[in-house]
Amino acid sequence: MCAVKTTIPDNVSEEYYQIAPDILASFPKYRPPIDLYRFKESIASLEPFSRKGQRLTADQVDKAHELCKEGVLFVSRSDHPVYSKHIVKQLDLVLVDKNLKESEIADVFMKALQLRLEEFFDQPVQVVFDKLYTDIMVLTEYLNVDWFRIKALLKRLFREHTLVNHSVNSGVVGIWLYLKARKGHFQRKELDRAALAFFLHDMGMAKIPSFIRTKAVPLTTEERQKVNTHSMHGAKLAHKLGLSFNEIMACIMEHHERFDGSGYPRKVKEAEISKLGKLCAVVDSFCAMITERPYADAMAPLDAAKALAQDKRYDERFATVLKTAYVTGEF
Repeated sequence: MCAVKTTIPDNVSEEYYQIAPDILASFPKYRPPIDLYRFKESIASLEPFSRKGQRLTADQVDKAHELCKEGVLFVSRSDHPVYSKHIVKQLDLVLVDKNLKESEIADVFMKALQLRLEEFFDQPVQVVFDKLYTDIMVLTEYLNVDWFRIKALLKRLFREHTLVNHSVNSGVVGIWLYLKARKGHFQRKELDRAALAFFLHDMGMAKIPSFIRTKAVPLTTEERQKVNTHSMHGAKLAHKLGLSFNEIMACIMEHHERFDGSGYPRKVKEAEISKLGKLCAVVDSFCAMITERPYADAMAPLDAAKALAQDKRYDERFATVLKTAYVTGEF
């Protein structure tokens, strides 16, 4: 955050926010994509410094950075969509911009993770994964400071079903349920691994033809068999990316296993499913149930959580925690 050397009136802080030096430096040098304002202490208000798209001179560029360091360069909150679209592609900037509201940061995280997962599922290779990994680590760094921040993301779950949206939702719900079950007690490394596991538990679906994933009518036996191989595809991809740690393997291999042995791929029963696998099964099904799919209407989150809590094929403890959160309006 810029060091503030002047007293900024509350009405200014509500409609505008100071731009941090790192954010300003990340914009195109001579053509910032947003309007910039400078605070004039003599009149206790803002005046335009430059307009979006306007080409700045070298002197104006230097002056902008000087004003920024003094804490008197501002951005209008009306420009937040442009501002956030920029940060989405450089997500680590949310950690240095202390002027963003928690709700604004949550919007940025959801859009950024959606973008990175879309890129990764389209091209699941190391160089693309590295960008996704970096953004997930930015999220865990953000939550490491205060894990209750995840609630703002939970208010923004996607309601249209796509592989990307499902993965984002699962990551967010999974992290919350994981931390809630642990009552906020965790080691950073544990959170990092769990977060990767929840966001990537379904990455094997990227290997299933899209026409099967998006089919609006019941799948044929052959198509269902192909879908049921996605866990194995996911495990192979995880190994290829150097992600063969226990947490991600549990989520990939066990999120479709059920207590009565009716699941897949190994058809194991309750005692053979790991705790994290049981949690991920609840998360995966819940996130599917609350979205609008070609073959099923979206359920209200509370109704989905209630249904899972009553279904003996799932871990009642995790489903009940989720149900209670919606009953009490925790989000």
